Amino acid sequence: MLIVVLLIWSGSASAQQFEIPRQDGGAVPEVAITGLFDKVIASRESGEVEFPDASFAHLQIATGRHADAMGTIHAIVRGLVDAGEARRADRWMPYLVYAQAKAMESGSGIPFDTAYGRAFRERFGNTDDLAANHAQYWFTADLDRARADLDGALKEHASIRSVSLPDALELARQYAFVEAHEAATRLGPALIAEHEQARYIVEENHVFTTEQGATLSAVVVRARKQPERKPVALLFTIYTDLGQHLQQAKQAAARGYVGVVVDARGKRLSTDRIVPYEHEVDDANAAVDWASRQPWSNGEVGMYGGSYSGFAAWAAAKRGHRALKTIVPYVAAIPGQGLPMENNIFLSANYGWAFFVANNRFLDSDTYSQRERWKTLDEKWFKSGRPYREIDRVDGTPNPLLQRWLLHPAYDAYWQAMVPYREDFSRIDIPVLSITGYYDDGQISALHYFKEHYRYKPDAEHYLLIGPYDHFGAQAPFKTPVLNGYRIDPVAQFDTVDVTFQWLDYVMRGGARPELLKGRVNYEVMGANEWRNAPSLVAAGGGSIDFYLSDALAGGHRLLSKEKPASIAMLAQQVDFADRMTFSHGYYPDPIVRDSLPVESGLSFISAPFDHPVTISGTFSGELKARINKRDFDFAVVLYEMMADGRVMQLSYYLGRASFARDMGTRVLLEPGEWTSIPFERTRMVSRRLEKGSRLLAVLDVVKDPMHQVNYGTGRDVSDESIADAVIPLDIEWRTDSYLRIPLSVERPD
Repeated sequence: MLIVVLLIWSGSASAQQFEIPRQDGGAVPEVAITGLFDKVIASRESGEVEFPDASFAHLQIATGRHADAMGTIHAIVRGLVDAGEARRADRWMPYLVYAQAKAMESGSGIPFDTAYGRAFRERFGNTDDLAANHAQYWFTADLDRARADLDGALKEHASIRSVSLPDALELARQYAFVEAHEAATRLGPALIAEHEQARYIVEENHVFTTEQGATLSAVVVRARKQPERKPVALLFTIYTDLGQHLQQAKQAAARGYVGVVVDARGKRLSTDRIVPYEHEVDDANAAVDWASRQPWSNGEVGMYGGSYSGFAAWAAAKRGHRALKTIVPYVAAIPGQGLPMENNIFLSANYGWAFFVANNRFLDSDTYSQRERWKTLDEKWFKSGRPYREIDRVDGTPNPLLQRWLLHPAYDAYWQAMVPYREDFSRIDIPVLSITGYYDDGQISALHYFKEHYRYKPDAEHYLLIGPYDHFGAQAPFKTPVLNGYRIDPVAQFDTVDVTFQWLDYVMRGGARPELLKGRVNYEVMGANEWRNAPSLVAAGGGSIDFYLSDALAGGHRLLSKEKPASIAMLAQQVDFADRMTFSHGYYPDPIVRDSLPVESGLSFISAPFDHPVTISGTFSGELKARINKRDFDFAVVLYEMMADGRVMQLSYYLGRASFARDMGTRVLLEPGEWTSIPFERTRMVSRRLEKGSRLLAVLDVVKDPMHQVNYGTGRDVSDESIADAVIPLDIEWRTDSYLRIPLSVERPD
């Protein structure tokens, strides 16, 4: 992973130029680059320029001043620790070990590999388990990418005679990164393994049997120096990767827990059939029971984990084992509600996932990584006009799991049995922390758990932590600074792993509640660079405003009006499902921020500019009034902010099937030619400060593209419809008393 150093330059420093010793074509030779770095160091030492110590350390490493680099790095680390940012100091460990080893090599003639081992053992021997766990994380890097970036930068500078100070320092950063991490990549794994052997008791091959007769396998890691019974931090997963399991379990052991990772049925050492989702209520409960009865356990278990593991934690909570004291699910899935279908529309985005997790007892990465195959499959199927149930025939490889799921187009008893459902939530009386992101693909699932828990158990102790993250970022220790074109606010950075274990400490050890959790709903306001909290999702919104779909024109769009129309107008739209060259308006937030947004399909509505800053916090909803010539259709509503400068930022969206709008478990077909009201509410939460001059932009469209089933409107199972049902286009009229309910509040000055 590349380390990003944020620098603030004065105008004069940025203008300072440094000559590169002359070279002839190709990449810059090492002598030239070293000469450049020598000049930059001399300029700092003479007081001519100023720049951060981090850049100074990179320059010292790049020029072979390793003993000096050690002193600079020690000063950086002390400053970060004194400022309460010890985690940021951890990333300097590979540089410190490398610089110390090089200094020993040059000063004492000790072979570098031997010196590196000595330096590593000295540094890690003086740290506790948690600090060591944090530090060794930084010994892993995408070295191939780093080398390619450095080579590209050197070639780019080959014909340049001078560079600015920022460019010189960036080059030094890349140079030092490659030097330090080449050694870390080559020598680190064996040293880390040696170090961990001294710290942990590792048991890789536990196998146990469930009440239903299935076998499950588990990895268990305990701290060697603390043999007493401890609470268990349990992660249940279908993503079987032994190396990753060991790291996750060691991470828990470093924090004073017994780390346990259990494989789903059929994975790793289990010989049972692999059937995702269907057995987790039984099997995750069995894992809790087994872990709580082991001689190293104190009888208390906390579950945590993201995506599938978050789902498994909720599945275990459905049974309510007495040993299960808390769960920390992030971006938790709900089978049948997020994937493989959302609001009763089957999605193709994760079509290859079934092969990835079910083709063998580990992971079939070779098949899953065939991105071109899956993209081409979507396009081939769409152009073929064949029923969605035949998409695997288009691929040429049977997909039995998909076929199994397609038998359940409603959110019926099959799906309901997999997670807590309705009154099940009233019996979940353990504390829960849910973590998700505004741009998490599965956010509607994570929010559904939260909403349903409070609906059926109003006194639940359930906290929500949410910010500008996608599915992976919400689970990560470090959030990407730029997400799909949007630069997240600095305050949005937090370590999901640290917060997870702070929560476990709070529930299971009497520790303090994580600092970020000041209310039941804790959310980062994009654009305001601040966290806010509220007792509920409704309270977070601070009220709502209804916007109506007007027929009045407004700058290339129609007006999104706060005024209910005095007389009702009709907005006509026609969709030809036989036309496979045009697609519906895309809703996926990539990029999140665009320079402009041409609306080529659907109906677009824009509000008047806000005459003061406002904040949208929460989920939007609405009620659409429509009349069609068929019996069903799928639709999407996408909500954007249009800024005063014309840029557009996606905020949230809804995707759903009209016939299931009122109840995902019961399909009610529309009557052709008759008006019907279609309520919707399962949208994604967002929080964003909109500045004066910004406007809301909403795009309403019928879904027709390769990434989803095509609902031709016959009223039959959509998976069985084909292009033969597209003879008659869909004619739809929208009434202008249709509205969107937006959770908006005015920003008041302090």
